[in-house]
Amino acid sequence: MSEIFEKYVNLANARLGSKAISVTDDWFAAVDRMLQPEAPVWKEGVFDDNGKWMDGWESRRKRFEGYDSAVIRLGVPGVIKGVDIDTSFFTGNYPPSASLEACFCPEGDPDDAYDWIDVLPAVALKGDSQHLHAINDDRPWTHLRFNIFPDGGVARLRVYGLPYRDWSAHDASEELDLIASLNGGRALACSDEHYGRMSNIINPGRGINMGDGWETARRRTPGNDWVIIALGKPGDISRVIVDTLHFKGNYPDSCSIQASYVKGGTDEQIETQSLFWKELLPSQKLEMHQEHEFAEQINAIGPITHIRLNIFPDGGVSRLRLFGKVSLEK
Repeated sequence: MSEIFEKYVNLANARLGSKAISVTDDWFAAVDRMLQPEAPVWKEGVFDDNGKWMDGWESRRKRFEGYDSAVIRLGVPGVIKGVDIDTSFFTGNYPPSASLEACFCPEGDPDDAYDWIDVLPAVALKGDSQHLHAINDDRPWTHLRFNIFPDGGVARLRVYGLPYRDWSAHDASEELDLIASLNGGRALACSDEHYGRMSNIINPGRGINMGDGWETARRRTPGNDWVIIALGKPGDISRVIVDTLHFKGNYPDSCSIQASYVKGGTDEQIETQSLFWKELLPSQKLEMHQEHEFAEQINAIGPITHIRLNIFPDGGVSRLRLFGKVSLEK
């Protein structure tokens, strides 16, 4: 199930601007640690003034009735598809249960009287474990209220979904990065992601290190590696940026892009379909640790919904950008 969720954006990721705007208690471990994109770590023998240092959010032992909660403002509004409550390294200090509420408050932050909706009713938790729950709700949200009963520690809260944008207010003449995660782009499939997740290449900003990109293992057999990405909206592509920032001895020798306007089918079938897609960007040589911009090299194939980035033979790419204008859907 975690692999299915990771095709979506972690809306609670601090890298997207998500942050806790209030918390009942974070005596032992600061609540914003729970929203960090990196996997939680254990630091043996490390203590601070309040006790053992833990990589996550941890409240004090409650000595009165009630429970702890944190209100989180999402960096980008979104539709939630799945939740991962990760209690890694919390063994004798995890909450027995937790729940998640949400609201849509695009102007400012909600007050105490705001109408919160149950997204994930209370579920049981175990120590040092991931708890994955699918969410079947198509409404967009701007804020979350994460409740733990009655107290304790959670290493990471990951809330997977689709960024929401009111496309009815979009200026059709504006050029956008149509595969950006913040515009609804999704990485669907790849040949290999041994060193870095495929979804990293559509994240905002430039990569912070090699681990913040997509990198495959060294290929020892014929062929090449690839990744398939769905655009947030169909569009005509006018400019492509392939960024190999931080990749110096392990960047691909070259790359190409195939594309298509896909109608019907499922994400699981997309790999087979991609074999026959048209060539959007013919093979281009790449260099280490730099942005490569292509415009004149792009073939005019009309509006597209999906692309397949081919890298030859293997290696790492930090970011991929496809700029164009939104087209009317066929």
